[in-house]
Amino acid sequence: MIRAARNEFVFCTHQMRLIYNILFAIFFALSAPYYFLKMWRRGHWRRGFGQRFGRYGTKVKQAVTNSHVLWVHAVSVGEVNVCTHLIRALEPRLPNVKILVSTTTSTGMAELKKKLPSHIGKIYYPLDFRSVVSRAMRTIHPDAIVLAEAEIWPNFLWRARDSRIPVFLVNARMSERSFRGYKRFRAVFRPLFASLAGVGVQNDRDATRLLELGCRRETVHVVGNLKFDAAFIEDRSHIDVPNVLRQLGVQPGARILVGGSTHSGEEIILAQIAQRLRLRFPDLFLIMVPRHFERGKEVGQQLSERGVKFVYRTEISPETQFKPGELECLLVNTTGELKYFYEPATVIFVGKSLTAEGGQNPIEPAALGKAIVFGPNMQNFQSITSAFLQRRGAIQVQDAAELEMVFAELLSDEHRRAELGRNALEARRESQGSIERTVEMIVHRLPEDLYIAQQR
Repeated sequence: MIRAARNEFVFCTHQMRLIYNILFAIFFALSAPYYFLKMWRRGHWRRGFGQRFGRYGTKVKQAVTNSHVLWVHAVSVGEVNVCTHLIRALEPRLPNVKILVSTTTSTGMAELKKKLPSHIGKIYYPLDFRSVVSRAMRTIHPDAIVLAEAEIWPNFLWRARDSRIPVFLVNARMSERSFRGYKRFRAVFRPLFASLAGVGVQNDRDATRLLELGCRRETVHVVGNLKFDAAFIEDRSHIDVPNVLRQLGVQPGARILVGGSTHSGEEIILAQIAQRLRLRFPDLFLIMVPRHFERGKEVGQQLSERGVKFVYRTEISPETQFKPGELECLLVNTTGELKYFYEPATVIFVGKSLTAEGGQNPIEPAALGKAIVFGPNMQNFQSITSAFLQRRGAIQVQDAAELEMVFAELLSDEHRRAELGRNALEARRESQGSIERTVEMIVHRLPEDLYIAQQR
């Protein structure tokens, strides 16, 4: 009876994997043109392209040979910042471990190379084909794997589970949409969630959802949001923002409105609001940073059609010099510079929250003590949003009309802006410590031989 049940389970598991691999191959074939176009638009896609198929060069192979390896995965730019700080906290605890970091996007790779030293290996994450994942795992041969947020790829996790490699999910969050999706395909995902060795979640709601999806109770730990610890300005020499503003004719003390990580539709709303507010605040200058820098040309055309006097970030050279009042807007069509343009801001709008859903991370501007405003759609950062709103460290608006009213209020009231900034800093301070709690969760659940190696 037991043997029959076991055989039936093995058969069902085999069937699920077969169905998934067939569906994944179909999905990949249909979506490949879109993703290849996206990669081409972002540029630098050829470098490391073979790594996406589990093919690594001599340098990577030599780095992991005869080494204990901790494989950390950060999907893109947002996760890279979190993983960078997590790695810095892990390194002293794992002195004899080779840390290897993977990412999915070329922008993520650029950030990894900029933020992490050369002794930290950097690769692209393999596509979730069974043969590709197997080839990657054979080469890297990790002792443990750390995944940031909710990067759940079945073949990758199946291979890790079959090889008895502990997998940790850190800074995990589970949106309502993702939760419904995983529940719909619980036959595939429930055993994968159950196989995780440790799960660091942001709040009790995420913990409840992950337990319902199959995570074992002893593996789930509410540690808070790692982004509260990870947000701070670094690499200050990268760009001299005050000098750039002087080149653009922006006078010292001018009011600066920054739209950070904006999405389609939000740039035009901000530009139109800024044009109207400039009648009341003649010194107002607008800085817009689209979430995807490759949209720069599209946004620029929209601004030109509406008569907005602007310059692209990439057009600024050491010789650039505009007269005061000659420009109204700077359009930042580069990547990795948003945090620097937050520094001189008078008021900051957090994008993907007005015309799109999900929102972007408000912690970075909060860490600077800035007045923050965002729209109604902050689903991906609910716990962070709640922390700031409860502390009165940010303002949430429902539409463009209310956004304009709030901008007008804040631009005219320095004390109100300062109060928002202080409250935001306090909310962030109360939420710190999550990185150290996550490190403890990982270290104490590593394989015994790895743990002994790090204690010598």
